[in-house]
Order: sequence, then structure tokens, then C-alpha cells
Amino acid sequence: MHGRKIIVVTVIMIVLTGLTNARGADRKPTAYADLAAYAGADREQILLAGAKTEGKVLWYTSLTGGPNQEIPKAFEAKYPGLKVETYRGSSNDLMAKIMAEAQAKRYLVDVIEGTLPVLRAMRDISLVMPYTSPHLAQYPAMAKEKAGKGSLYSWASVRETYIGLGYNKNIIPALLVPKSYEDLLKPQFKGKLGFSTADTGSRVIGAMIKFKGADFLKKLKNQDIRLYAVSGRALADMVISGEVGASPTIFRSQASASMAKGAPIGWVPMEVVPTNMGGVAISSRSSHPYGTLLLLDFILSPEGQKILEKFGLDQPVEDAGFKRWYPEEELTTDQYEDESTKWDKALNQIGRK
Repeated sequence: MHGRKIIVVTVIMIVLTGLTNARGADRKPTAYADLAAYAGADREQILLAGAKTEGKVLWYTSLTGGPNQEIPKAFEAKYPGLKVETYRGSSNDLMAKIMAEAQAKRYLVDVIEGTLPVLRAMRDISLVMPYTSPHLAQYPAMAKEKAGKGSLYSWASVRETYIGLGYNKNIIPALLVPKSYEDLLKPQFKGKLGFSTADTGSRVIGAMIKFKGADFLKKLKNQDIRLYAVSGRALADMVISGEVGASPTIFRSQASASMAKGAPIGWVPMEVVPTNMGGVAISSRSSHPYGTLLLLDFILSPEGQKILEKFGLDQPVEDAGFKRWYPEEELTTDQYEDESTKWDKALNQIGRK
């Protein structure tokens, strides 16, 4: 009899445990951290319902040339009634704005798309919320930044941009197109080279110093280089017009987009290609958690990636076909800022404005 009671009690406990687990499985996440980690099949449904009560989401991005407008437009079309407010700026602009807002305890940004220094700076001040997404499985391991142990990530790289030599095909014959930084020292390129003094130019100088040595810049200075305080896109247009013969500070995506329209511009990688990584993260202090995660998932989704591809941006892959160099790699935020300051100074010393 005693044995039968034990069996009955055991059965009851098993049933109660099963009921408890079932209730737990049915319980919907409500806390922001739980939402960010939620991987249930009804994730989109939950996020959309919550986002409709919030109404909007604030997106900070360094994207230019169309994606910064097309992504919000497509998101709003897919989810009527939701509004994406966008702030667009360079990596330095984003860094300054986010840090200033954090110091003032005015946490405005919800979703951030930016380069590694920006993302790391946010993580350093605990402003990044670890997350998962149903779309992360399609991304290679190298494109995902682990948030400690487990299956959560601090950010995922959604695009890469490659900086190489853009040249005017009517000015630089095919046989004379440089294939390395050393080729830029050839006499035929004197007076024909231009550099952007934006982040792009600074990172190219960083590559030259790292892989060619500081003395290389002294030789380069003899090439009568012109410096332009314009974006990479604007400098690419100057190469197309012939105002600048060639520049090693041109994004492949921008050159490709212009080539597709018949512009007389070509692009080649140098022996090492400075690479900008654009990752997407979410703020740990978001005021619109449901909309934040819904926009995050959209950017990571095939729909979001198609928009980036439409504008010539490259997805992170294991083999890009040339040697990539990530200027921020293995550097802390402070170390990168120090190096970047040195590169900026060196850039402004190699030419004339």
C-alpha cells in the first residue's frame, strides 16, 4: 500500500510539472531582454502587436546613397502605421551624438547601424542589448559578435564596403592601372591623384602605414596629391568627371553603381583593401523595444539584405577575392581613436587642398 502511494504521488508530481512547463511555454515574453532573446515562432506577431502601441522607432545609421531611405520606406510599407525616424551621419558623427546623449542621459537611439568603433563604444558603456533573430542563421560566424556564452549576439555585420582605387578610364589606360600602393609612385601618376579627407582617406593612410611603412608616405607626398574635404561618393563623381584622374579612397560599391550606368570609372583592389564593416545593434535603453526588435529583424532579413545589395553593398563572406584589412581589428576603442588621429594628421601632410 505504501508503495502504491509513492507511485500515485510521483504520477501527480509529473503531471503538475508538465502543466507548469506547458504554462511556461505559453507565457509570452514582456521584458525587453526576454523579447530580445525570444526565438519562438510567434516572435514577429508579438513584436508587431507591441510595436503598434509604440508607433515609431528611431534608427541611427552611417549608410548613404539610398539604403538609409529605402530600408525605412520598405519597413513602413510592410508594417503600416509604424514610423521609422532616421538620423544619418558619418561614423564620427554617430559616435559624437550617441556619447553626448548618453552623458546627458537622453537615450534616444533604438537601432544602430554603424562601423565597429561605434558599436564597441556603445558596448563599452553598456548601451548594447544582446539579441537573437530568426535570420541570424544565414550569416557566417565571422559576421556575428558573440555576447558571451550562449546564442545571443552584440551585433551582426550586415554589409561590408571595400576601399580601393577608382580611376577614370579616359585618363588612365588599362595597361597603366595601378595594382598596388607602390604603383602610385610611378611618374605618370604625378598630379593625377586625389584623396578624400573623410574617414575613407584616413583609413587608407592607416593601411599604407601598416603595410608599407611611414617612409612610404614621404615618397607619396612627391606625387603632388590633392586633398578634398568631400565624401567618397563625391570624390568618385570627380573621378568620373575627370577632375581627378584616380583615387585610392573609392568604395567599390559606388564605383560599381556608376559603372552600371555607363560612367567611365574603373575600380581595382590594392594589395590590401581597407574594409568598413557595418553592423546592426540595438540600444539597451530603447524607448520602443518592440519596434526596435521588429526593425532589427527586418534589416537582418532577406528583404533588408536585398535592399543593401540593390545599392551595391556587399554581404560579409568568408572569401572576398582579395586581402581585407579591418582597421579596428584587435584595437580597443581608445586605441583606435589614437590611431585614427595619427592617420588624419598624416593624411593632411601628404597633399594640398
